[in-house]
Amino acid sequence: MRLLTIALSLMLFTSHANALSVDDLSNKEASGGLKAALIQGAEKAVGKLGATDGFFGNDEVKIPLPDTLKKVEKTMRMFGMGKQADELVLKMNRAAEAAVPEAKVLLVSAVKKMSVEDAKAILTGGDDAATQYFKKTTSAPMAEKFLPIVKKATENVQLAQQYNRFAEMGNKFGLVDKDQANLEQYITQKTLDGVYLMMAKEEAAIRQDPVGQASNLLKKVFGALGN
Repeated sequence: MRLLTIALSLMLFTSHANALSVDDLSNKEASGGLKAALIQGAEKAVGKLGATDGFFGNDEVKIPLPDTLKKVEKTMRMFGMGKQADELVLKMNRAAEAAVPEAKVLLVSAVKKMSVEDAKAILTGGDDAATQYFKKTTSAPMAEKFLPIVKKATENVQLAQQYNRFAEMGNKFGLVDKDQANLEQYITQKTLDGVYLMMAKEEAAIRQDPVGQASNLLKKVFGALGN
């Protein structure tokens, strides 16, 4: 009889927990659960991208030659410049890998500054609502942090210097897109794109499997989204 009572109690508790909606959560729960999840996601994303081959070994985020260089890549290889092209691709991706760890502090700071209204809007927003919040709040400061690291990583690559000279000239005549007129800025933007892509993947994983998260609060908050 006692076992039956315990079993019924557990069933009632589970039923009540599953019936929770976002409106049933306190502001502290909604904000705290989301912040914990986003900090966890940011740490995972930065950890994956900031390792050796985090960009270079991942086709989803690997930074290719700018379109202008890709168009003449075959010609470059015919004239013995293939090695320089390969070196540039490697250096671009290594620059991104070196810059990404700077993102962690900014992402965590953005989470800590998040208001309760921001948190609830993200919880009830689209599948990438948190990622869009990060783009809005961290793009500019992150680019500022990344750029000097990228410049240092590519400053000794001869082809990078040549590209900047020709691309800047080409931009004046409308032959090169503005976002590719400077190689360092191109790499910086691609690095940002990689960070936000990985953040979106982490966000999707959390939304799809809140039960798989380590914290009971995360399970409660993200589990409420399904109701």
